[in-house]
Parts: sequence; C-alpha cells; structure tokens
Amino acid sequence: MSKILRKLRKKDVLLILICSVLIIFQVWLDLKLPDYMSQITQLVQSEGSLIKDILIEGGKMMLCALGSLIAAVLVGFFASYIAASFSRTLRKDLFEKVENFSEGEVKKFSTSSLITRTTNDVTQIEMLVAMGLQLLIKSPITAVWAVTKILNKSWKWSAVVGGGVLVLLMTLTFLMIVVIPKFKIVQKLIDKINGITRENLTGIRVVRAFNAEKYQEEKFQKTNNDLTRIQVFNQRTFGIMQPVMYLIMYFSTLIIYFLGAYMINDALIVGKIVIFGDMVVFSSYGMQVIMSFLMLAMIFIMYPRAAISADRINEVLDEELTIKEGNIEKGKPECIGTVEFKNVSFKYPDADEYILKNINFKANKGETIAFIGSTGSGKSTLINLIPRFYDVTEGEVLVNGINVKDYKLESLYNYIGYIPQKAVIFSGTVSENVSYGKSKKKITKDDIYKAIEIAQGKEFVEKMPEKYDAYLAQRGTNISGGQKQRISIARAIARNPEIYIFDDSFSALDYKTDYKLRKELKKYTKDATTFIVAQRIGTIMNADKIIVLDQGTCVGMGTHKELLKNCDVYKEIALSQLSEEELNNA
Repeated sequence: MSKILRKLRKKDVLLILICSVLIIFQVWLDLKLPDYMSQITQLVQSEGSLIKDILIEGGKMMLCALGSLIAAVLVGFFASYIAASFSRTLRKDLFEKVENFSEGEVKKFSTSSLITRTTNDVTQIEMLVAMGLQLLIKSPITAVWAVTKILNKSWKWSAVVGGGVLVLLMTLTFLMIVVIPKFKIVQKLIDKINGITRENLTGIRVVRAFNAEKYQEEKFQKTNNDLTRIQVFNQRTFGIMQPVMYLIMYFSTLIIYFLGAYMINDALIVGKIVIFGDMVVFSSYGMQVIMSFLMLAMIFIMYPRAAISADRINEVLDEELTIKEGNIEKGKPECIGTVEFKNVSFKYPDADEYILKNINFKANKGETIAFIGSTGSGKSTLINLIPRFYDVTEGEVLVNGINVKDYKLESLYNYIGYIPQKAVIFSGTVSENVSYGKSKKKITKDDIYKAIEIAQGKEFVEKMPEKYDAYLAQRGTNISGGQKQRISIARAIARNPEIYIFDDSFSALDYKTDYKLRKELKKYTKDATTFIVAQRIGTIMNADKIIVLDQGTCVGMGTHKELLKNCDVYKEIALSQLSEEELNNA
C-alpha cells in the first residue's frame, strides 16, 4: 500500500496537511462541547444562576458545533478531491502500462483481470483514501485528546471505558482473522465474472446459434453464486460490529451513570454538583474515545481489501516489459523498404517447443512477399515479429537495415501499415477510423477518400446516410465482415507506409472484390514492401516471392510457378483449391 501511496502528487500532500489542520481544529471544537455542557449543568444546579449565563454557555456550544460542521464539510470536500484525483492517476498509470504490454503480458494477466484491476481495485483504494484520510487522522487525535481530558476524573470510570475499548479491539481482531483471507478470493471471482461476461458478449451469436444460453447462464450462475456466498459471509461477519458497538456504548454509559449515582450518593452536598458535572462530561468523553476506536476499526475493515487491491495494481505496474524500446528513429537510407529475417527462431514465453525455426529471407523495396501454409504453421506469428508484437527468441529481424529491437517503437510503427487477421473497428465515424492513430504525416480528407477508394469501400460508404461521417459501432457491429476488412485496409493505406502487413486480411472479401482491391493496391503500393498472409492461392500467386511454411519451418521459397515444380506442400495446397489446368494457365 505504501508503494501505491507514493504516487500522491505534491498538491495532494499539501491538501492532506490542510485537512490535518482542519481535523485538529474540528476535534478541539468537538472536545470543547462537553466542557460547556458541564458548565451549563453546574449553572442549572447552582442557586442564583442567571438565564443569561446559561445562554452564553449555550451560544458557545452552538458556535463550536457550527465550526465543527464547517471544518467537517471542508475536510470531506478535500478528501474526496484527493481520492478522486489519486484514482485518476492510478487508472492513467495502469492504462499506459497495459498499452505497452506485449501479447504475452496481456495473456499472463488476462483481459478480464486487467479490466477489474483498472476499475474495481482502483475503486477500493479510492474509498480507503477518501474515508481513511478523515478517520485515520481524526481517530487517534480524538482518542488521545479525550483520554487526557478524563484521566484525572475517576479511575473507575476510566476502567469502564478501557474495558469497552478492549472488547471492541478483541471483536475487531477476530473479524480480521476470519475475513481477510476471503478478500483475495473475492477479487479473483470478480475477475472470473468479468471474463465470463466478456466471453458471452463477444460470442453472443455463437451462443445463440448453438442454443447454449442455458449453458452460459449456468456457467455464470456458478461463479456468481460463489462470489455472493463469500460476500454474504463477509457482510454478515462485519454485521457483528454494529450491535457490538452499540452494546459497548450503551453499557459503558449505563455503568458510568450507575457508578456516578453511588459516588453522588456518598458525596457531600457541595461535591454532588461537581461529581454530577464530571459524570456528564466523562460520559461524553468516554463515548468520544470509544467512537475513535470504532472509526479506527472501520479503517481496519476497509484496509485489508484495499491492500489486496493495491498488491494487484502493483503486480501490473511492476511487470517488467519484455518489449523494450530502442533509441534509433530512422533506418538506413539505402535500405528503406527492406525487411530481413536472419536465422529467426521463436517460441512463446514458457513454451517448450519452437513455433518458428531458422527462418531466413529478405524482402526488398517494392516486392510483395506472401506466406502460405497449413493452419498452425506459424504464418501470423512470423509477420507479428516485424512490428514487435513479440520478440524473436533467436536470430534477428531487420527493418530498413536496423534490428527492430533498436528502434523507438513509434518510429518503427511509422514505417508499417498493419492490417490484422480480425478487422478492428473503433467506435466513431468512418473518417475517424481510417485516419486513426498518429503517423509520420497528417492524414487529410483527400487521403481518407483515396484510401477508401483503393480498399474498394467507396461504394458502400457513400451509400450510408452520412457517408464518410457515418457512425461505426465498436467492433463494427453495424457493418458486415467484408466492410470491416475494407475499412481496416483503408486505415493502413491512408498512412502511406513503406511496409504493408496483410495478415489474412482478404478472407472476408468475395473473389471479385479481392481481385480488384489487390489490383488497385499493387498500383498504389508499387514502391512499398508488402507482406501477405493468405489461405487462397488466388490471392498470392502473383507475389514476387512466396514462402511456404510447414510446422514452423520454411519448406519452399520462390514464385508461384517455381513452387509448383519443386515444393510438394505448395502444390498440394494449390491443387486443393484450383484444378491443374487453372494452375498452369495462371
């Protein structure tokens, strides 16, 4: 927790100091009230007292109460501001950290857990800061100050208050021992519920198509019931605190008055009024002491869960990034547009087997390099090494003559136009999606129109009511799969990069659109290097170089005609899609 709290800004620390001063002032006013109450009690009991004197003391009490109220409102305002700004800082740091995660780090934590840590866990800490800032400062000051006020009154009354505090602390210790282990389970179950909900929403069409609603409901219900059971246990256990608190307060007051009655009965006439006044004051201060420990108890109840949340947040913030940034901004001028794989082998973190083994090839400026192979042969993994979504295990990948590990990531990405296997659409307009992100040049409206036209999206975009300003829902749920792919392709074209990476990005297109798009793309990207991962022979047969992968190894490299002659794997794939006559005439 202390590590998290170091993220407080200097402004927040200053506000905490101001809150501390206001709290001390508030406690002083609160503890003055019993003194005035004692004065009023003695005035009422004394002969010859004037109403004016009683009203003066009562007025002082009112002023103290008003001052305490104003101080409490100011402390509450500042505490809420500090907690809100602190949680904003935490969420920002978490979001920025996760943005720099590689695919491996995201998988390590899981998406649902990262969402929980950015929302629920941060909220737990925000609540602790908001409440703790007030209670943690106020409680010990009130307790110590109130104790000093009652020490010289009566050891019997002091023993009653001490006994009440002891019972309260014993109850709190018991609760902490029972409940604290449950908090970590609660947070993990919240992760799990988020994961199930996200999975269900993402795959809602499949769930419905397979009549699996009942299965998903039961899956969710099991986790939800587990979470509810633990939360109910925690709340019921903590529910003991309130009756125990009231019992201690009421019994302490009762015993103080009971003992006071005997002391007044045994005292002389003159001392009776003094003892009665002391008893009223002592009962007030005694309640202040008990309430102070009760406020501390509330912090101890909140702290364990917040501490677990802090540990979970620290796990993310302390995670060492596997993709570390270099310091080179520009590639070698004579090598612009080139990509070279030198003895590249790759295996996923913690995996035993290599996905790619000893891959070697070079792509020159203006060339189109295609990759084909069976499912799981490593095609997508290979091209994901170029933009450093993963780092190679052995060997090196050179872009523009420089090892990708030596680049500043922003500079590396400026060279690349990446179109993923699954088209990603962000909530916003068509234009916002195509001009998305930061590139080496400003993307103009003309660039957007040109990119959409090349991507064969002009026809469907201009049929939309608002055309290029038409709204696209998150994940593109209001357009078809082929339209999503064309928007995704247009996004890369608009950047006008030196290197294009198409990761099976034509799969949702019909053959006619696929052909027209590749034809226009070839004209526009004649000076760029293009990488294409595809399953269709028709998509890649005109590539300058085709690399055939089988179980992570390169089993063939050459043009379409060369591979038909000397690569059995390629020929087998080709014949499964086209007839021999079609292949020979291609």
